[in-house]
Amino acid sequence: MPWSALEEIAPLAAQALSLVLSGNPAERVLERTLRAHRHLSREQRQALAEAVFNVGLWRRRLGFLLDNPDAPAPALLYAFLHRLADMPAGAAVRLSGVGEPPPLVSGEPPSLALRYSLPDWLADHFARELGPAAEDFCASLNVPGPITLRVNRLRTIREALAQRLRSEGVETRPGVLSPLALHVVGPRPNLYGLDSLREGLFEVQDEGSQLLGLLVEARPGETVLDLCAGAGGKTLLLGAAMENRGRLLAYDPDAKRLDRLLQRCSRAGVSNVQVLRAPPEGVLADRVLVDAPCSELGSLRRGPDSRFRVDPVSLTGLPRVQRDILARARRLVRPGGRLVYATCTVNRAENEEVVLGFLRQAPEFRLVPPGVGWLAPSCVREGFLFCAPHLHGTDGFFAAVLERTGG
Repeated sequence: MPWSALEEIAPLAAQALSLVLSGNPAERVLERTLRAHRHLSREQRQALAEAVFNVGLWRRRLGFLLDNPDAPAPALLYAFLHRLADMPAGAAVRLSGVGEPPPLVSGEPPSLALRYSLPDWLADHFARELGPAAEDFCASLNVPGPITLRVNRLRTIREALAQRLRSEGVETRPGVLSPLALHVVGPRPNLYGLDSLREGLFEVQDEGSQLLGLLVEARPGETVLDLCAGAGGKTLLLGAAMENRGRLLAYDPDAKRLDRLLQRCSRAGVSNVQVLRAPPEGVLADRVLVDAPCSELGSLRRGPDSRFRVDPVSLTGLPRVQRDILARARRLVRPGGRLVYATCTVNRAENEEVVLGFLRQAPEFRLVPPGVGWLAPSCVREGFLFCAPHLHGTDGFFAAVLERTGG
């Protein structure tokens, strides 16, 4: 890391960090800062990005080291460079612009929240949810997730895609949970500059997210409904599984996301998608996927400062929304059909409790084991899919597979 490039831009780094510490998303602050200072060298841009992301992420541990939870940006940057990046104190002073080196506390932070730089309420939540595993889970949130690709089986197969990517300078290794997954090995590449992406040979998709779509087990000729389609990552997976045969219905309340989905379908060669601009009624689908809006605690490692912008109220407010969506989905599954409920969070109130409440209200559905015959047993917990970064290297995901048994 070219940390020495910070020396001439220490005031700019402090300004950007102050914006992040006041609640502005780090990625947006960095994007705007780089756009406004196009003269920066490649090394300066790289060092600035790492400073913004690392201080944004580690702010609570750095505040502990400084014995000041409200320490200003230059002091936090100094503490990061000196203690976490192992830089000599003199160099850290010069590159952070702090003036005089502030004293740092020795010893290990006494709480889960301070050790892994989390809000107190969030660390307490993970401790309740995960028990002794909370330590490993929280540690994994501070390590960037892998770049994972999903092969588009309408265009190619995994082995051929790996060879094609190698010819484009990108090394990969197969995923171990999803038969469609490839993990990028080595430096982060510019995937969006690759011809293979423009040709629709793959999509960027976490391996755990791929599992959610695979649990639907969509088949050619069926009617399949993606009730919370978003921009369509799982919709595209379903379309490939259906081999473009049958009806694939996609609904989302965000019209712009649906427009983006249509563009992605064109690139991927998925031709059986019918976008719904209004909530579906009167449909009886063979399979329904509800990838529900949630608190997204399972994907916190994807944003260096997103943990500080999570609203704790959402953990208790979202289950009502999720129950309403499931109640709508209940009417749309044919007898003998399948309903998959999924989230990307670690919160039993949004996961197990929502599903168990639904089963009490909908006796025609039963919970069935997920991914029989293909899903790794390590991904099954109490009859549900559960995968997490400290266990599987994926983001955190939950899913329940429900089948309608009668009228």
